[in-house]
Amino acid sequence: YVEMDVPPEREREMLDTFHNVFVPEAVKHEGYIRVKLLKRRTILQGAPPAQHNYRFELEFENEELRLQWFRSAGHQRVWPLVEKAIKSQKDYPVVLYDEA
Repeated sequence: YVEMDVPPEREREMLDTFHNVFVPEAVKHEGYIRVKLLKRRTILQGAPPAQHNYRFELEFENEELRLQWFRSAGHQRVWPLVEKAIKSQKDYPVVLYDEA
């Protein structure tokens, strides 16, 4: 998961890049299962998680295949295009989860 703070003026650019550049590249890679981009609607309980208004979810069959994707030339080409729309480009939360 990547928690993203996308300013309103960069939102359309980021969404276009995600759907038209990032996703078509990601689906080509071995082990790819799915990628989602979720926009926060509201907080029903608890404290808000900083200023994050988007959550990026990417799932691969296993960590080794995710790392292959992460290290690929395709990822190195397309992720910076998405990342440039994030307000804090180098310290946004990136969290890995394992199925329990």
